[in-house]
Formats: sequence, structure tokens, C-alpha cells
Amino acid sequence: MDLAEAMQRRHCLAGVNGGYFDPDYAPVGLLISDGKIIAPLRRARLITGVLAVSSKGMQILRVREFQRQEKFSAAVQCGPFLVENGRSVRGLDATRTARRTFALLGDADRGALGFCSGASLLDLAKMLATPQGIAEFKVWRAINLDGGSSSAFWFARENGSAYSVPEQKPVRDFVAVIPR
Repeated sequence: MDLAEAMQRRHCLAGVNGGYFDPDYAPVGLLISDGKIIAPLRRARLITGVLAVSSKGMQILRVREFQRQEKFSAAVQCGPFLVENGRSVRGLDATRTARRTFALLGDADRGALGFCSGASLLDLAKMLATPQGIAEFKVWRAINLDGGSSSAFWFARENGSAYSVPEQKPVRDFVAVIPR
């Protein structure tokens, strides 16, 4: 099932591709769906964070901040971190451009999912950390999701139609925004 079909079937507001997966489509790193752990947390250089949802709302956590005892309804390990404390993270690659998807948290507990085409990790981080760069609020934390040919973006328009940028190859999982 592709992103557009999955989002429409579940009556979602928006969605993007999820985390990394291996050639056999097994998740690489933590994956929690409907409160069940599908794959365990891993320590790895690239997957430095966790996008998680609990009764506290959406959180973007460093792997070291992730508390297993907290009841998460959904989580995906991903990375690298792009923005921390409102600033682009140092050491990000500036040479490889690709399609990218990301999740961010900003002021007033606002969050968003996004898609960017033809940007390096450093380019994307700088755009996100620029006040009013791409969001109408200050971005405090942002994390990269699986990118390249896995990148996909979908959202439902107010008029009932949808805008979609499809993935270029099959994707293991998706991150969705659902109505409350």
C-alpha cells in the first residue's frame, strides 16, 4: 500500500514516509504502532532520535532521552537531528542533495511534517532554523525521516481533494496526522 492509499483509508489529515528499513523491509531502529513494539531501539550513528506520540502529544527525543517506561502509542526511530534548541545541528552533510521528509516541533507546542526536494541535510536544517523560514512559528527541534526515493508527502485539502508527492519505491511505514 502506498502513502496516498494508506492516508485515505485511515481518513488522515496528512502523512509522510516513516523510518529506515533494511532490504527485507524490516524496520531499522525502534518502531511502535498502536502501543506495540514492532522493533527495538538501536544505538547507531545515523538514527539519533525518536519521533514519538503519547498522552503528552508529539515529541522529538534524543535516543538518550527516550524513556521505555512511558506509554507511547506510536514511535519511529530516525535521524539525524536537524534542529536543536532553534539552531541547525553542526556536522550535517552539505554535499548530498535528495528528497527529504522531516518532523518538527516549534513554539506553542506546534508540530508539523514536511517534505523538501533537492536539499542537503545542512540546507534543510538551515531552512528550518531560520525564523519564519518555512513555518509560521519558531522551530525548536526537527528530525530527518527516511529520505531519497522513500520520501513521500500527502495531505488532505479543505475542499476534500488531496495533494500528494508519491514515494518512488515501496516504503515500510508511514507517519500520519489524524483528526482528534
